Amino acid sequence: MKKTLLATAIAAVAFSGSVMAQTSGTAPSADSRADELAARIDSMPEVYGNIQFAVVHQNVEDGSSSIGHYDNGSTIGVKHSHQITSGLEGFFKAELEFNADDKADNDGLNAFDEAYIGVRGDQFGQLWVGSDDSTYERAIDEIANYFEYAAMNIGGSYETGEGDLIQYMTPSFSGLKLHAAVQFNGDGDARTGGEKSYPYQIAATYEIDALELAVAMDSNDGNTTYSKSVPSNSNENTYGLRASYDLDDLRITGQYQTRGDFYDSYGVFAAYSMGPNVFAAAVEQISYDEADEVDGTVLTVQALHNLSSNMYLYVEGYYGTGDDDFAGTGSDGAQDVAVGGVYYF
Repeated sequence: MKKTLLATAIAAVAFSGSVMAQTSGTAPSADSRADELAARIDSMPEVYGNIQFAVVHQNVEDGSSSIGHYDNGSTIGVKHSHQITSGLEGFFKAELEFNADDKADNDGLNAFDEAYIGVRGDQFGQLWVGSDDSTYERAIDEIANYFEYAAMNIGGSYETGEGDLIQYMTPSFSGLKLHAAVQFNGDGDARTGGEKSYPYQIAATYEIDALELAVAMDSNDGNTTYSKSVPSNSNENTYGLRASYDLDDLRITGQYQTRGDFYDSYGVFAAYSMGPNVFAAAVEQISYDEADEVDGTVLTVQALHNLSSNMYLYVEGYYGTGDDDFAGTGSDGAQDVAVGGVYYF
């Protein structure tokens, strides 16, 4: 697609050059044509995307086993930015999903991930509106977002979701940034039972040298989750803490999340880079206050190899254990092995 866009730009410049020559009576110089072409290319949107495949085997303790070939989140997107005034630029991003593993009954671009517009600047910070990863997720939920397959990882119980968001991030004050988001649910919105609601998130992040610290809160207002048609677990706030440290090629993270009268979760994570190879491991634990919910522990390991700057392969192993119905398996535990590959541009 980039070649098509480039060809279009070249044709446009050639056409405008011929028009200029006809109207002015003089042909543009080679340098001016090159400058105009470069300016047009710089102003074009960037097209990007990826295809992700994975083969996953799951074994349920004292139960069944299964294996399958899956699309693991293939996407295609477009983004662009431009200068509005000195020190302030506008930007947008739109990203759509498709299933790359099945041709039959495939609708092409059949799902939606991100779409937003905004403005940003070194002195202003960043303000954007639309659908994007939420403020809380970016600040706290590193472990579940790091791994590729991630079906057994324990994500946080925050419900504000990723749509209808108005988000703001301040400039850095000697490493400190403040973040805020509000979700605008209007009259007649089915996700909120037809009632107006304005769930919000706030966060603070701090970076100094190799250390990162983050604290965040989600109000969880509303009676249903944003992205799922299931009842809320409770209307209590979710709170999260994260600390990360980079030591040369080693990154270590610890995170804690809690939601009053519902759950507490803990996680530790480490990733070590050796040239084109990355080795990672995490241990996560969740404990529920409600008797009908299932406590659990998940151990995750990963080995990833970068074949090039645009392609990588990985192997991930998951071992989860808990009570009688761990992760909905109807058993005390399960083991997953995922082998996958990703090509991105």
